[in-house]
Amino acid sequence: MTSKGEKIGAALAKAVKATTGITKATLGPEMYRTNIRNVPKVEGLKRDDGWIDMQVQFLIDKKSAGADHVVGWTVLKPGASHECHRHHNCDEFFIVLKGQGHVITDQGLEPSGAGDVVYSPRGCWHGFNNTSGEDVILVWGWMGAGSIEDSGYEADPDRHNR
Repeated sequence: MTSKGEKIGAALAKAVKATTGITKATLGPEMYRTNIRNVPKVEGLKRDDGWIDMQVQFLIDKKSAGADHVVGWTVLKPGASHECHRHHNCDEFFIVLKGQGHVITDQGLEPSGAGDVVYSPRGCWHGFNNTSGEDVILVWGWMGAGSIEDSGYEADPDRHNR
């Protein structure tokens, strides 16, 4: 037996469909979910742009999730580096999950290890060197840009650690 509320709901749905063509209701944006094992490594990162022997994955970005930010995963093998660079259009953070090395700052190199959280506002020169004999794993994000192109990425023209 159909209740009075169900009858009203069905009649309302029929009227909405007839007047708007909408046949299905959505309750806001859809969630995006992936697994790191299913995300390809970023191709085409050039050594000349400061990407030295890095394995980079964009876990969430404009292309995959329609996001205006990026959440990434990076593995730096021993000796690998993300040389001094900045982003004109976004802020960046990273968290050192494993390993140790040096954060590149305007004041020079500063030791860094597991548990460190680093925030670089837009326009701030920064980078990271793996100076250890083990992999360094970083989780990082760009806030305000969903792609490298949108971030305003610029490698340090002097190619020297600051």
